[in-house]
Amino acid sequence: MPEQTIHKIDFLVALISEFAERFHLSGDEAYRYINQYGGVEMFEANYDILHTLSFRDMVDGMAAFCRRKGGALV
Repeated sequence: MPEQTIHKIDFLVALISEFAERFHLSGDEAYRYINQYGGVEMFEANYDILHTLSFRDMVDGMAAFCRRKGGALV
């Protein structure tokens, strides 16, 4: 597996972990929520920008993105 792919996966796992902590979810629940509302695809498409942000900003952005797609976490 290419190094870039491994880095993206590690980064996504860290983002999901931060998201789970913020919203008091398990890692599995956070992943399912983010994936259900298109957040994984958004992450893939915008990785070059997202990895320049703080984790707080990324979690805020991911939460807002998922809300716009129908998610209910506040």
